[in-house]
Amino acid sequence: MKVGMGVADSKLMRGTMVLTAATFASKILGLIYIFPFTAIVGQTGIALYSYGYLPYTVLLSLATLGVPLAVSKFVSKYNALGDYRTGHRLFQSGLLFMSISGLIAFLVLFFAAPYIVPWIIENPTENGNSFEDIVFTIRMVSVALVVVPIMSIIRGYFQGFQSMGPTAVSQVIEQIVRIVFILVITFCIVNVMEGSLGVAVGFATFGAFVGAIGGLSVLLIYWFKRKKYIHEQVEQSTVDHQLPLKKMYKELIAYALPLSFVGLAIPLYQLIDLFTFNRALIGSFMNQAESEVAFAVFSNTAHKIILIPMALATALSITLVPTITKSFTTNDTALLQKQITQTYQVILFLTIPAAVGMSVLAYPAFGALYGVKDLEVGGYILRYYAPITLFFSLFAVTGAILQGMNKQKYAVIALAVGLVIKVLTNAWLLGVLGPLGGILATYLGYTASILITVWAIGKFAEFHYWLIAKRTLLISMFTLVMAAGVMIVNVGMQNLFPITSQLRAFPPLFVGVIVGAVIYLYLGYRSNLAGQVLGNRFRFLNKKRQRQQG
Repeated sequence: MKVGMGVADSKLMRGTMVLTAATFASKILGLIYIFPFTAIVGQTGIALYSYGYLPYTVLLSLATLGVPLAVSKFVSKYNALGDYRTGHRLFQSGLLFMSISGLIAFLVLFFAAPYIVPWIIENPTENGNSFEDIVFTIRMVSVALVVVPIMSIIRGYFQGFQSMGPTAVSQVIEQIVRIVFILVITFCIVNVMEGSLGVAVGFATFGAFVGAIGGLSVLLIYWFKRKKYIHEQVEQSTVDHQLPLKKMYKELIAYALPLSFVGLAIPLYQLIDLFTFNRALIGSFMNQAESEVAFAVFSNTAHKIILIPMALATALSITLVPTITKSFTTNDTALLQKQITQTYQVILFLTIPAAVGMSVLAYPAFGALYGVKDLEVGGYILRYYAPITLFFSLFAVTGAILQGMNKQKYAVIALAVGLVIKVLTNAWLLGVLGPLGGILATYLGYTASILITVWAIGKFAEFHYWLIAKRTLLISMFTLVMAAGVMIVNVGMQNLFPITSQLRAFPPLFVGVIVGAVIYLYLGYRSNLAGQVLGNRFRFLNKKRQRQQG
């Protein structure tokens, strides 16, 4: 029996690693394509793309409601009890339910498009994106809502069997198909056919549907290959709980709601900006074209750069969450506290210097990745927005820790409080400070959310923050030394290589990153802070262990 359990655990661990790697690869692909896409459509095109994509993302999350993870948890639970039939009944009814919810979401977004536009821009003029272009873009992306919810339930069902391969492969294929379609179609429309920007961006958002068809095709291939085996297991069920559908969905929603709501954090913040940014700035600070460029930078192009260190930090720390669940369940307080300490340390050690480094190198970073056409506004916004990567990372990880401790309702409360603060302050701060007002409102909302999640972890894990406070102080001191070094190098390099073209932005960025990394890692290594934080993962950093071996 123990051998069987060991094999199952090993399979689950291997599957989880494959899925984590695929999710990470998918996210990196989603970050990289924006650079050539921006080169084709410009910041005005990126603003138009965001007008369609942000309402779609939120509606998609509401239509799927964290379904893959919730279905996976539900199916896994009943399969373990020998009841394969209950999970299969959920899958069959779920396919119908998700098809209907996806269709409803598509119809809502498609027909609401003309009514959404005035919330984004009150009176679109000729010097920016037109009313017709925004409606077209929203309607083109809405079609994907018919397919994606169906994919989510098939992925969740496979994961319930501890089979992560179908989800992993379909995620990567979906992303590759979407990106290739976006880049090819926009290049052809803009550069070959000399078509309008509105048509090009509209078809780019249609890439979400084309990518979804690619992902669904992969899942259907897996399904037809495994259908016979799954049906055999269903027929051989040793137990049948005969749960009524109402009870099944009640249990499913209890799993899904907290997962989906916390995962919606960044899209919900961006949705608030979508409906306030242009309305607050056009007329008082800028004309429509200028406001749309600033919005594109804030919501998409600078935002993509900020997500890079967040992806790295959360990927390293989130692997600790399943072990946190185990420690909390078995009441192993000492191990739980050690794991939480390690999670915090990894996030702070990696993200604080990354956030400050991005802020210092904002202009060369933006110029190297997006060109110099909108460098002034791009570098300006990125300089002040870069530190938000620390806030995004901390909220994602503290929310995950609370989920591991079965206290996810506090993460939901924290997010709700943050969103209320963002709603109440966003338009006012935009009106007072211009684009920086939206950034400040995001900082205020996330600060409130993090204070609540940090407090909840302290209370329910009986976690004390003295060591974390000391480590944060040390990391901050090393980061300041690093920032001073990078600033000096950046000024010197820009005197030698003024950023007059995209190519000339690379030397200051490259040298700045190298100098910053060398200074910070040297200080971390000499103080053995790097060894204490990352020594378990990278043994060469652990000076204490080296001395013991020597």
